[in-house]
Amino acid sequence: MNILAVEPFFSGSHKAFLKGLEQYSQHNIIPVNLSYKGRKWRMHGNSVVLAGMAQEIEEEIDLLLVSSMTNLPAFLSLTNPRFANIPKVMYMHENQFTQPMPEGEERDQTYCYLNYLSMLSADRLIFSSKFHRNDFLKALPDFLENYPDDKYYYPVDKIAEKSVVLYPGLDLKRFDQEADNREENNNPVIVWNQRWQFDRNPAMFFRVLNRLNDIDLTFDLILAGDTQHEKPEEFEKAWQRYGRHITHFGYVEDRENYSRLLHNGDIVVSTATYEFFCVAIMEAIYCGCHPLVPNRLHYPELIPESLHKPLLHAPVLYDTEDDLFHYLKDLLTGESKPLPKESLQKINSHLDWSNRIEAFDSMFEECREIDISSALS
Repeated sequence: MNILAVEPFFSGSHKAFLKGLEQYSQHNIIPVNLSYKGRKWRMHGNSVVLAGMAQEIEEEIDLLLVSSMTNLPAFLSLTNPRFANIPKVMYMHENQFTQPMPEGEERDQTYCYLNYLSMLSADRLIFSSKFHRNDFLKALPDFLENYPDDKYYYPVDKIAEKSVVLYPGLDLKRFDQEADNREENNNPVIVWNQRWQFDRNPAMFFRVLNRLNDIDLTFDLILAGDTQHEKPEEFEKAWQRYGRHITHFGYVEDRENYSRLLHNGDIVVSTATYEFFCVAIMEAIYCGCHPLVPNRLHYPELIPESLHKPLLHAPVLYDTEDDLFHYLKDLLTGESKPLPKESLQKINSHLDWSNRIEAFDSMFEECREIDISSALS
């Protein structure tokens, strides 16, 4: 199959997902991409340029794959009739309905409605986790209640019917070349490798670290992750307090250096208040960092139930900030033991692209047989 992959936001997890498909799929993935230039502009202004780029593609296209940042109705109208009768699949990396908003900023319903119209226009919606799908479907009816029109024409059930869950493939085997170095650590090393943004809740992360430090527990820190957004003040305060114990501070461009850092870490922590699918935490787990992650969001479905609270090792899921403090304290003092790397890799080795691609290719082949019909029929 020739699959035209349209991505107006070719950055981060969107970029990694598309590159993985190109590398592993048995089908011919033909990318049409725009680089990162702001989320809101990409949702509003992507269609004209993307449609023009698609015009230059000479191959006969069998399936259209777009990301959740695409204004699909506009793209289809500008390329009409070329893609009118082929299946249209949208991969939901995120959605605008439940995406967290910074304090003091109100949600712009325009982007929700763009998302909604695109979902209606797609023949199949693929969500990155069960949590993501369920959370969106719960939020959609409340959003539509804001509009005065006849609710009969709001096909929430049709959106649900064409929604499936496929975890993204991850490029995990690239980490296999790096040897574990954590045995050489003078102190236990705690890793933060997520975006430096409010929805990852760094305030809670550093509150817990400060409590541990206040009772004279010693640890080193790796503070990596995407720093292209506004940096929360907690990171600068952490630099002042823990400077000599911070072995890395800031984004890591080089893949080898990133792999080395993760193989140096002992514990990786998520304090996220909201996220759709955290690739960074999965990467750290695969490299042997014992995870302490919230008992909510997508984590309970990704962590095997037998490892939620292992009998002979430290817990993985925590419920409260106090729980996180006590679990970290026990790991730092040796009262509890981290899971061995072999056990950690069983959590997510099935997410490597080599194991995920068959599900995606099969889904693409199934979608090829979809009967194209009106979204409202």
